[in-house]
Amino acid sequence: MAEIVPFRGVVYEPARAGPLDGLLAPPYDVVSAAERGRLLAKSPHNFVRVDLPEGEGDAKYANAARELSRWLEGGVLRRDERQALYRYHQRFSIGGSELTRRGFVARVRLRPYEDRVVLPHERTLSGPRLDRLKLTRATRAHLSQVFVLYSDPQRRVDAEFAALESAAPELEGRTDDGTVHRVWRLTDPLAQRRVAAALADAKLYIADGHHRYETMLAVRDELRPLARSPRSSIEFGSLFLTGMEDPGLVVLPTHRVVHGLDGFELDRFLPRLRERFAVEELRGVSPEQLRERLAAAGRTSPAFALLSGSRALLATLRPGQEAAVAGPSVLRRLDVAVLHTLILEELLGIDRSAQERQTNLRYVKDLAGAFEEARRQEVQVVFLLNPTGVTQLRAVADAGEIMPQKSTYFYPKLASGLLLNPIDPAEEVPEGS
Repeated sequence: MAEIVPFRGVVYEPARAGPLDGLLAPPYDVVSAAERGRLLAKSPHNFVRVDLPEGEGDAKYANAARELSRWLEGGVLRRDERQALYRYHQRFSIGGSELTRRGFVARVRLRPYEDRVVLPHERTLSGPRLDRLKLTRATRAHLSQVFVLYSDPQRRVDAEFAALESAAPELEGRTDDGTVHRVWRLTDPLAQRRVAAALADAKLYIADGHHRYETMLAVRDELRPLARSPRSSIEFGSLFLTGMEDPGLVVLPTHRVVHGLDGFELDRFLPRLRERFAVEELRGVSPEQLRERLAAAGRTSPAFALLSGSRALLATLRPGQEAAVAGPSVLRRLDVAVLHTLILEELLGIDRSAQERQTNLRYVKDLAGAFEEARRQEVQVVFLLNPTGVTQLRAVADAGEIMPQKSTYFYPKLASGLLLNPIDPAEEVPEGS
């Protein structure tokens, strides 16, 4: 059973902190050093100072905690007085279209994966888990949300927020990618209970934030000896929930960049690739043409594009070869699972430990960036993927399976600094709230 409850979020106080445009930041794991510098220049209170703090070693986590405490004491951040479910819209542009993704932020009781209430769909990396754990320990707050999906074909949950959306948002800010973030507070207890009841029997599928969810579980377990009851606020995580049926839900691919392999030569690799894949060399194709060719091939079979220097190729799995991928049929037909199993691991020898360490593998999200990577001298080959669909994600999670890390890229990212959720063992969540 999914237990969803309102909470009193911590938000910026505009009178002290200034407009949200200068305060919000992207998630920590997509902020480059250059972008961090630009965010710092925007405001002395930009959230990147807490979410991606300065300092060497573990000192940075203490620095983040001091900064957060200073902002709370100085009124830059304040805690809401009333319990709310926070309606959250993200308005963004992609492919020439203007879209809005709709969801809400709530506290949700943390459940281990084996309970089959909150379901993962991809592997995680140990480095980010440890980093988020140390930061959460130091700050005693969930600084951002785990992004989860639920199924609600009748859109019952959205209906409970409809009246709010006719008014101006209570919080609004724009991030550098052009996304406009808007928040309303649903404070009506009856409406809150109806939302909770609509999702009581729902499965929650993690779309983004596996590392953060596992961190929330770890912090909960560490703080349990300090809690006064099973309804301590430590038992609840901070989640952004959106319906799988939402028309603004966009999933993009994450491409794979292979580098540093001893003795790799593309022309020696291709005959081995052709044992399982039909391979076609594409001459003079633009990035957009390559994307279209890859999408067309992927409608009937797992397929990838390869970039190496100025060369571009299309690889399509031959009929029957999916049997070489271990696991249920949902994995055998999944592009990213086929790529990792049959190519990265079997042909190139990049095993899972090497993937986790990113010894010979790194990731790039945009197509232009993939073409740039392919031209780098140290890069041997770039594999381009079609996006993983939401139905595929759900099928994998329902089967109790997981995909390789970075199998999905839900766009746009949630803003960091919009809503914080304190972690206090002494704070209790009332029954039926």
